[in-house]
Amino acid sequence: MKVLKDILYKVTLNAVVGSTSVELSTIEFDSRKIIKGSLFVAIRGSITDGHEYIDKAIKNGATSVVCEAIPEKLVDSITYIEVDNTSKALAVMASNYYENPSENLRLVGVTGTNGKTTVTSLLYQLFKKAGYKVGLLSTVKIMVDETEYKATHTTPDSLTINKYLREMNDEGVEFCFMEVSSHGIHQYRTEGLHFEGGIFTNLTHDHLDYHSTFAEYRDVKKKFFDELPSNAFALSNVDDKNGLVMLQNTRAKKYTYALKQYADYKTQILENQFGGLLLKVNDSEVWTRLIGNFNAYNVLAIYATAELLGLERVEILRLISDLESVSGRFQYVVSSDKITAIVDYAHTPDALKNVLETINSIRTKNEELITVVGCGGDRDKTKRPKMGHIATALSTKVIFTNDNPRTENPDQILKEIESGVEPQNFKKALTIADRKQAIKAACQMAQPNDIILIAGKGHEAYQEINGERFDFDDLKIVKELLKQLQK
Repeated sequence: MKVLKDILYKVTLNAVVGSTSVELSTIEFDSRKIIKGSLFVAIRGSITDGHEYIDKAIKNGATSVVCEAIPEKLVDSITYIEVDNTSKALAVMASNYYENPSENLRLVGVTGTNGKTTVTSLLYQLFKKAGYKVGLLSTVKIMVDETEYKATHTTPDSLTINKYLREMNDEGVEFCFMEVSSHGIHQYRTEGLHFEGGIFTNLTHDHLDYHSTFAEYRDVKKKFFDELPSNAFALSNVDDKNGLVMLQNTRAKKYTYALKQYADYKTQILENQFGGLLLKVNDSEVWTRLIGNFNAYNVLAIYATAELLGLERVEILRLISDLESVSGRFQYVVSSDKITAIVDYAHTPDALKNVLETINSIRTKNEELITVVGCGGDRDKTKRPKMGHIATALSTKVIFTNDNPRTENPDQILKEIESGVEPQNFKKALTIADRKQAIKAACQMAQPNDIILIAGKGHEAYQEINGERFDFDDLKIVKELLKQLQK
C-alpha cells in the first residue's frame, strides 16, 4: 500500500483537509474504477468535469480526493487536497505511485505532426536488433520488450504511461521510445517524466479542432522542448521552418538534422525507388527499404538519435539497412498483373502531399495514379478542402470516400472535401461513400502497372461510424479485391 503524503511529493498544494497519512489502494480519475481506499483525482475534461463525480467516487470507496476546488459539503474521514491543475498533479502523482519509472530507463520522446509513429517504431526495431531490451509507446502499439499491448491514444493518460514504464523497469528495459502528441503535452500527460532526449519531426496543418490557432499548436509542441533537462538532448528538423523555434529556450543539448541545409546530421538521397532509398548520411552511404523523401528525414532522425544514445556509426548503418516498414506507413502490395496498391496513414494535407509527391517522383508517368481518400469526422474541418485539392492536383484519378465519420454526417464531410477541388480537376474526381466499394472501384479502374494509393487510415483495423467500430483493414481488403479481380 502507498501513503498519500508520499504520492504528493513535488505536487504544489493549495489546501489540505484531513490527513495525508492515509494509505491508498489505487489512483483513479474515473469514478467507475474506484475501489475501497482509492485516491480520486477530479479532472476537468472537454466533455465531462470530474468534480461532478466526487460524491460518486466517495460512495464507491474513495478515501481521498484531489480537486481544483474543495467541495462545500465535506464528508468526515475523507481527505481533500486542492491544487491549481489536477491533470498536472495526476501526472506527478502517477510517477510517484509507480516509483518514478522514467528515471530508471533512457526515455526519448518524439513530437511533430507527421513521422512520430515511424520514428519511434523504427528506433524500437533498431535497438532490439542491436540486442537491447526496448520499450515502445506509440499510436500503433505499446511494447514492453517482447510483450505487445493495444494502444488507444497517441499519448496515453499519465497513469497508463507510468504503469507501462514500471513494467519496463521490471522487465529490465533499458531504452524506451515514446510518441508525444500535442494533446498529451497540453493535458500534462507527460508531466513528471524524465526524458533523456526529444525529437522534433515537423509541424504542419492538424488538430486545429483542438488548438484554436496554429501558433498555439506550435507553442504546445515547443513546451515539450522547453521542459527538457540540461542533461538531455534536443534533436530538431531544421528544414522545417519551426525547427529552430523548438530549440530556442531548451536547456537540453541542441542538435539539428536536415536534407536541404547545413545541420549536425545531414543526408542526401542518391536513389529513390519502390524498392527503397539509397542515402548518403553525413559521409556514409546506406540502403534502406523505406521509401520516399519523408522517410529520408525519418531515417536521419533515427541515425542521429542512435548515435546520441551511444551506438557506433557503422553498427547503426548496418541496422538501418535491415529495418522493416511500419504498419500502415507506405505499405504496398503488387498484384500478379502488376498493379501496385499502397496503404498509408496520410491523414493531414502535408502527409498526403508527401506521399503523392513520393509516388510521382518514382513512377514513369505512363501509368495512372488512383487515390482513394477521405477525412475523419469530429476532427479539424479546415483541412478537408486542402485534402481534396492536394489529392486531385497530384493524382490522375481520385475517389473521395468515408474515413472514420464518427458522429458526423458522412455526406457533409465529403462535400467539404470536394469543395477544395479546382475546376480543372473536376473530371478527375468521383465520390463513393462506402469505403470498400471505393477501393473496389479503384481496383477495377486500374490497369497493369497502375498505382493505387489508399490514404488516411493506415494501420487502423476498424472504421468508426456513429460511435460504433466495425472491422475494416485497408491493406487486407485491397489484397482480397485485387486477388478476386485477377480471376
